[in-house]
Amino acid sequence: MCAGDDPESLMSLCTVFCLKNLRRTMCYSGEHSRLQLRPDVFLPGEICDRLVNVYMDLLHTDSDFEPQDGFFQLFSDPRSTRLTRLQLREELVLDRDLEAIAKQDLMELHLTYCSRLTSRGLRTLCSFRHSLRSLSLFGCSDIFFRKGGAPLAYSEEDEEDLEEHLHRPSVDQDFSFQGFNRLRLLNLGGLPAELDVETLLRPLPALTSLDLSAVHLPRPAFLTQWKERLASLVLYNVELTEELIHTRAVICVVCSVCRHLDISRENQRTSKFKMTRKILSSIVQSLVHLVSLDISGHIMLDNCTVPAFEDAVGRPSIEPCKSSIYPFQELKRPLQFLGLYNTTLCNVTHIPAYKVTGSKNEDQILNAIEAYTEQRPELAHRAINQLFDIARIQHCSQLLRALQLVITALKTHKYDKSIQVTGSAALFYLTNTEYRSDQSVRLRRQVIQVVLNGMEQYQEVTVQRNCCLTLCNFSIPEELEFQYHRVNLLLLKILEPARQDESIQRIAVHLCNALVCQVDNDHKEAVGKMGFVKTMLNLIQKKLQDRMCDQVMEFSWSALWNITDETPDNCQMFLECNGMNLFLECLKEFPDKQELHRNMLGLLGNVAEVKALRPQLLTKQFITVFSELLDSKADGIEVSYNACGVLAHIMFDGSDVWTMEEPKRSHVMDKMWAAIQSWDVSSRRNINYSLSLSLSLSLSVSVSVSLSLSPPPLSLSLWSVASKYCPLLIKEGGVILLQKVLELESSHQETKDMARKVMEQCENFKEDPMDTSR
Repeated sequence: MCAGDDPESLMSLCTVFCLKNLRRTMCYSGEHSRLQLRPDVFLPGEICDRLVNVYMDLLHTDSDFEPQDGFFQLFSDPRSTRLTRLQLREELVLDRDLEAIAKQDLMELHLTYCSRLTSRGLRTLCSFRHSLRSLSLFGCSDIFFRKGGAPLAYSEEDEEDLEEHLHRPSVDQDFSFQGFNRLRLLNLGGLPAELDVETLLRPLPALTSLDLSAVHLPRPAFLTQWKERLASLVLYNVELTEELIHTRAVICVVCSVCRHLDISRENQRTSKFKMTRKILSSIVQSLVHLVSLDISGHIMLDNCTVPAFEDAVGRPSIEPCKSSIYPFQELKRPLQFLGLYNTTLCNVTHIPAYKVTGSKNEDQILNAIEAYTEQRPELAHRAINQLFDIARIQHCSQLLRALQLVITALKTHKYDKSIQVTGSAALFYLTNTEYRSDQSVRLRRQVIQVVLNGMEQYQEVTVQRNCCLTLCNFSIPEELEFQYHRVNLLLLKILEPARQDESIQRIAVHLCNALVCQVDNDHKEAVGKMGFVKTMLNLIQKKLQDRMCDQVMEFSWSALWNITDETPDNCQMFLECNGMNLFLECLKEFPDKQELHRNMLGLLGNVAEVKALRPQLLTKQFITVFSELLDSKADGIEVSYNACGVLAHIMFDGSDVWTMEEPKRSHVMDKMWAAIQSWDVSSRRNINYSLSLSLSLSLSVSVSVSLSLSPPPLSLSLWSVASKYCPLLIKEGGVILLQKVLELESSHQETKDMARKVMEQCENFKEDPMDTSR
């Protein structure tokens, strides 16, 4: 079993199924078709939490999953549903959603980047004050402001009419954490500078964990009120001052019982503060219970580390006494976590911590992605970029972990362009042939889904190119079939602009071609209805205007050849969209492009198979062109063979349909026979031409109608058998039918000669097993 191939739990499968089929499972349509919970349904807390959290995840990751109006209202009654722990993200969360669950006894509520929440939602939080133990409002700065001109309370119908562009008004001064007596964990990361954080937090003396990332702290001394309780303090991107950080200052006092301290920064350029040996030593000495420390992004002075010759001694060790960083030699035990990302300290040999973030090696980089993805995309972006370099230049030794971390980052930050660019680039190298054997079906499907999410969200060139290139690492169409409709729509959308980036256009057309090759006719017809045929012809038209026959031109004709195979509707679309004129123009403009000619004639062979469409090919202009191509030596015999196939279908309809005076039917048949006679029966053809099989296997029909089939079509069929399908003919009893051809007086001499040739070929194949590889 490949890594990551554990099956989905039954709970997970049932949850997703119920959410995608609410009215067929736990709900029904009530008054005004509103979603309502069935009266006989009672859902315990574990189920309810999972339903809401997975619902949010599906909204972010599944393009086919639509928001359900009134979903949160299903959990309004705590007698039938119980919610305890929720994680809600981004603009999908509205004030009315929080109001719908206001009667629940929530213990944990994590709101992240919920930009559409206003002070109306903030007031709803007061409904949970008696039960809430953990609250995160990270990145939800708008929740502390009233919408301009809006009343404090307004109806749901009015909400949609509020204008988004109204100016931000003053802070909602009426909100207070008074009464949140059970609250222990609070995250106010990104709190606007207009708020007085000291006043806001004063009613919360029992906090044990506080995150004030990027919060302005003009008077940090207020933090000392938690000096006996605070086990975790996060001050990421908070400007460190002497009052806050130096010996015996606020942090050293506040964190006397602290186990986790984070004073990291995004980068060194935005801070005047420099981390010295003395400051780091005071932190280590004062925080005796410390197990996790993050000082990423700080300028480290050279006096923090041992000399280079001493650092190089011995194998890497996590014992504090051997630490290459002087202050950490005073630790009583190794730290569980140490953040050194974007510092020089991560490059030393002996670091007393079990998990270290940094950029020295793959392990440190993966730790950084893991630690910073959720709330610090700017750092995760850099770390993923460094992982990209490892996968591209070196070798990724922790493939499963790397893939899962990048997938999580792409899911979490669907709207972050920098994450999407670096993440999709990393996936291209992490899914290539070198790593493929170690990846499970489930994991590769997750990669495909996040790649398609990126393609949907961003029309930007780099993201589109990275996503398309990554898809090329998969077996097509097999591995993409579970998202077949979606991926085709996205690729066709990429190809819509008349002047698309050349590289993306080439890759997208290649993918389109691969997706319609070797799939059933239902798939081809569905893709045809999406506008596939017209899109390819538009690309061809554009290349003709540019007088350029490149891979896009050839792939487009090849894709049309594949999508019209045994699909009459698509063949008709080709004719209706001016396909024949483009064929003639391409022949004229690019007379020496053999691959192009082969692809075009193969496509027209598919069109000619459709009896109802053949009259549109039976014109002087088209028949003359097909006849001339019989003499072509391009691409071996492929072009001549395919042209003969088109004409054979037309000849099959008999002389009655041949209404034109020139060229004469007999003259064309003579040219067909001459072409067939000139082909080498031992030549190898690159494609399976369906005419050969269909005519070969229906040979008995031809015999039963006393060879009413004209000699060239039957001869073409017999030649095809001789060159390629002898094993199949032997298996199907075709040799007996050939003997009847020789015995019938009505058989033409040329046909008898070809039949003898086939029988001779069959003798050579009798002992060989049939090749079914194609």
